[in-house]
Parts: sequence; structure tokens; C-alpha cells
Amino acid sequence: MVTEKDIAYLKQAMNLALEGVEEKAGGPFGCIIVKDGQVVGKGYNRVTSDNDPTAHAEVVAIRDACKNLGAYQLEGCTLYTSCEPCPMCLGAIYWARPERVLYAATRFTAADAGFDDDFIYREISLEDHKRKIPFIHCRETNASAPFEYWKQQAGKKLY
Repeated sequence: MVTEKDIAYLKQAMNLALEGVEEKAGGPFGCIIVKDGQVVGKGYNRVTSDNDPTAHAEVVAIRDACKNLGAYQLEGCTLYTSCEPCPMCLGAIYWARPERVLYAATRFTAADAGFDDDFIYREISLEDHKRKIPFIHCRETNASAPFEYWKQQAGKKLY
């Protein structure tokens, strides 16, 4: 169920998107993260200003919220974003594990403005060698060593 508060938070995310465009920081995307009625993280797209292809609004907001909460997961949080998340942000959101995500514009609206993520959605399902950027699995004999070492560690935090 979407409430009036949800719409107000979405408007805050959209205002951040407009602020990012005005600051010429990156694309027209904004995101806020809310926990218990308080904004705990926020960000707008900073790809071109930071020269960082991972500085999408959702990733920036997740990093901010995790820092502010002192946690690597967003339990009990709601993520509000001005646009449907791209595949990278979708992955980051799932790793952060918020309670729910609300978005305003669709990926098709973004595509109409020149932000077409559809090719990434298509690439994900392809075999390594059929992708536009070839992925090559190197069958190094000791590739499992870091994982074996990890499994033996006491007190590790699973995520």
C-alpha cells in the first residue's frame, strides 16, 4: 500500500534528482532511504562529477545510509528512488536488503531520456563468450583458496 507519506518521500527523491541535474553532477536520478520516519541516507547521481560509473543515486544513498546507521544492511528501511533501478542498483539494493522499494519513473522513461539499461538486462542472460564485453573464466587451480580460507574463519559475519 502506498501512503501519502510515501508520495512525499518520493517527491524528496525526485527533488534530489533535480538538484543533481542543476549541480551537473550526473544523470537525473535521486534517492532517499527512510527508517522509522527519518531520512537516514540520500544521494543523487554523481557519475560524471565523481568520474565513478558506480555512483548512481541508489548506490550513493545506500552508502550514506549504511554509514549513518553503522550497518551494512538496511533492515527496516524503505528506499525511495526517482526512477526504477538499473541492474547494478537492483543488485546493490538486494545486497542491502531494505524492507521495500518505491520508485517514480520507469526504466522506459529513463530510456526515452537516453538512459537505456535494456542492453544490460539482455547481456546478463547471455553466456560469457556471447557478451559485448567478453567474460573469460580462467580455470586457475587455486581459485577456491580464498573461499576455503573464509569458510574456516570463526566469527565471520555472513551477508
